[in-house]
Amino acid sequence: MAEAAGRLRLRLGRDELRDAAAEIEWAKVGMHTADSYAAAATRARRTAPGMDLTAMARLLAAYEEVKGERGVIDFEDVLLVTLGMLRSEPRMAAAVRDQYRHFVVDEYQDVNALQQTLLLAWLGERHEVCVVGDPAQTIYSFTGASADHLRDFTRVHPGAASVELVRNYRSTPQVVTLANGLARGPSGSRRWGGVELLAQRDAGPGPVLTAYDDDAGEAAGVATVIERAIAAGTPPREIAILFRTNGQSEAFETALAEKAIPYLIRGGERFFQRREVREATVLLRGGVRSDDSSVELPELVRSILTGAGWGPVAPVSGGAARERWESLEALAVLADQFVAGMPAARLADFVRELDERAAAQHAPSVEGVTLASLHAAKGLEWDLVVLAGVSDGLMPIVMAETNAEIDEERRLLYVGVTRARRELHLTWARAKVAGGRGNRRPSRFLGGLLEGASAPGADGPPARKRTKERKLATCRTCGTVLESAAERTTGRCATCPATYDEATFEALRTWRSLVAKAAKWPAYVIFTDATLTAIAEASPEDEASLARISGVGQRKLALYGDAVLAVLGGGDPAQAAAEIKK
Repeated sequence: MAEAAGRLRLRLGRDELRDAAAEIEWAKVGMHTADSYAAAATRARRTAPGMDLTAMARLLAAYEEVKGERGVIDFEDVLLVTLGMLRSEPRMAAAVRDQYRHFVVDEYQDVNALQQTLLLAWLGERHEVCVVGDPAQTIYSFTGASADHLRDFTRVHPGAASVELVRNYRSTPQVVTLANGLARGPSGSRRWGGVELLAQRDAGPGPVLTAYDDDAGEAAGVATVIERAIAAGTPPREIAILFRTNGQSEAFETALAEKAIPYLIRGGERFFQRREVREATVLLRGGVRSDDSSVELPELVRSILTGAGWGPVAPVSGGAARERWESLEALAVLADQFVAGMPAARLADFVRELDERAAAQHAPSVEGVTLASLHAAKGLEWDLVVLAGVSDGLMPIVMAETNAEIDEERRLLYVGVTRARRELHLTWARAKVAGGRGNRRPSRFLGGLLEGASAPGADGPPARKRTKERKLATCRTCGTVLESAAERTTGRCATCPATYDEATFEALRTWRSLVAKAAKWPAYVIFTDATLTAIAEASPEDEASLARISGVGQRKLALYGDAVLAVLGGGDPAQAAAEIKK
């Protein structure tokens, strides 16, 4: 893949190469060639990693070319070559069909176009095939899977018998009732052509929906629920915390570690073992020397994380790039939470906190509570399941826009609910950080199914109290309370348009870049983006006005004040940078 990208002079990072490989896999299981890929991807509303669809099509062609030159095939080629031989070699096809006469396919709702075509080629004109599947558990459409093969089975195989397996031996009637509600349409009909489950177990406790004030409170509350369950006799191995994205795991890992509750990660690495987190921690540690306390810690952390690939807006595509961003975003949010509990904290304190958390998460454990994404949990079951982060924006995830995408999110929640044997908790947080805007809402999928939520923090410690009251900063444009440090620095919320002159801002950025290069420092050490934006918007005319801007401070005023005022006055950025006294 890297060689193919190199031939096209595409500069792709590790995550983009991984996502490009996944996109090529999607194309091949959908039986799309380089010529047909762009049109098919457009119909499917797909985005290519770091390039447009035409460039992705060229990468697909180059990838096939490199494989041909090396004489190798990939996993999808194994199926494609087999299909090609069955179609082009009648004698071989007859021998295969004579040897393999009957087929059984499990999880048929997850079959893709290539697998379905190969199955039909194996069968030939026969219909000796049994399939098992549940259209309500189709959660891999993004990989090319389609439940249409299951729904159309009796049309493709006329006379096939259809047997509905409606008895559920896993879950209590209370859990099954919630699952049935999720799979029921507005008119009472079954969504997706699934079945109405009939519980066979004895009754148990009803599902509990609990709201918390913020993400940290939610994690602490969930850890308390689990602590009580273990004390009451539930083995840790029979408990799971399930979430929509891997980036959500850090808070729960920390909360469990603080209570010495063993846990294991299924389908992924522990948070502090992830490569992007380790790289970001190295950058943060390197920034300790440059922390002169002139910038609020959360803003400084975010500025440093930009060097690891973080940005204020999540990538529109999924895959490895999205997972990387979520891990870095979790570090940024952790900085907000850390400052809320320790207002005077600086970067060195935060790095020590990260080291302590990493050490706690490396404690060995033989068995423990399972932490997993909903996708990784498919096919598994536990006595007690916590579905965390069940709020709009996470469930359904914000990237789901079409009816089909939102339907897939509903099925994902259905899969999560049906992992529970006896006890089911659903939790969500009103805000990301303590004191933040509580603008989240419980998932729309739960409307009418679970009436009423427990009081915030009902199953955990009370919401954290601030050590001192402070006046909330508001956006000077729309009046909204400013939540992040970067917003407070610029004096406006992220959704309101900037009010600075773009030429002035670019001149300041050019000046900063030249100064940073000469000093061999990261650019954020000179001024962060948020501070630079605030300077451009305020456009101060003297040192006194410049000093009032958050993030400037007396030291930076002495070092850079004259140069900044010169650039704001229309001076040459290069000359202003050259005149700074070392």
